[in-house]
Amino acid sequence: MIHLNWEKNEIKKQVKCVHANAKKYKVNNMLTEGKVYDVINETDEFIFVIDNSKRVAGYYKEYFEEIV
Repeated sequence: MIHLNWEKNEIKKQVKCVHANAKKYKVNNMLTEGKVYDVINETDEFIFVIDNSKRVAGYYKEYFEEIV
């Protein structure tokens, strides 16, 4: 039940949303193009960020680019 405490975890890095044009899912109401998001967790395919709802949610990595 690690997901219950994700919002309190330390921020691993920050990423910038490059687009919110999903083919299958509606993400444009939770991600804003050009906005910087804090990364809480990451897998091979997904990245878990604090989105516009102020909650942790997982999205495909294709929506983001890393900030160096």
